[in-house]
Amino acid sequence: MKVVVIGIGLIGGSMAKDLRTAYADISIKGVDLSRLNLEEAIELGLIDDVAKDDDLQDADIVIVCIPVNAIVQELPGIMDLVGEDTLVFDAGSTKAEICRTVENHPKRRNFLACHPIAGTEYSGPAAAIVGLYKGKTNIICEVEKTAFRLQEKALDLFAKMGMRIRYMNPDSHDKHIAYVSHLSHISSFMLGKTVIEKEKNERDIFDMAGSGFESTVRLAKSSPAMWTPIFEQNKENIVEILESYIKNLEDFKQLLVHDNYKAVYEEMATTNKIKEILNGIPQQNKEK
Repeated sequence: MKVVVIGIGLIGGSMAKDLRTAYADISIKGVDLSRLNLEEAIELGLIDDVAKDDDLQDADIVIVCIPVNAIVQELPGIMDLVGEDTLVFDAGSTKAEICRTVENHPKRRNFLACHPIAGTEYSGPAAAIVGLYKGKTNIICEVEKTAFRLQEKALDLFAKMGMRIRYMNPDSHDKHIAYVSHLSHISSFMLGKTVIEKEKNERDIFDMAGSGFESTVRLAKSSPAMWTPIFEQNKENIVEILESYIKNLEDFKQLLVHDNYKAVYEEMATTNKIKEILNGIPQQNKEK
């Protein structure tokens, strides 16, 4: 099997590791804007060599793991180069704009729009790990627009990686992922920002930070180069959920201002019901 991975970081590199485990006879070549990333990926054994345009034509599978703004810009040109039997799929955290970008492409049936909900707060080839996708949900959008034989190829690959499949339309995907992923990252970034600003005058603050703080701001270590385009592409849904979130914060603040601790307790007790929801989700399937 011949595979080209475009974007050799955590997501693409982890894909490459799992593919090497799943397929004995495999050649993996890579594309990345960073020459250092490519050299490191070769050194780590993630890829065998740097891919050229001809490799896209000959590839069985092309995996696009670059920021979502770059996917929108580069995907049509990638599809221009691939062969008639090449499966192309992406791993972007937004789907609506990506799907619109190629909706009229003559090779649209070669493309499968995917979002494997997996990752860590780290980036780069060295962050790649085996089994990142095991037990994780992979959301597939507009599956009916992909050639059936290529759907089968993709589903076989995802099964070997241990992923669970969920089908959604692109707009629903972007709306719901804003709630459960994008808002979490914004909250983490802004909590980190708030504490950093306070830390300028309170030098001991990080000495007192416990595991709760560390786990809450963990996502603030994520790559701004990846997340800024996600926020841009999903702006409408994110603004909507931010308005609700800000209102909840303001309401909670007012309860404290007015010493209404009975209501504070009730707010937290009601929200504790989130445990019942999350307890129904396998631990390995929870997003980062």
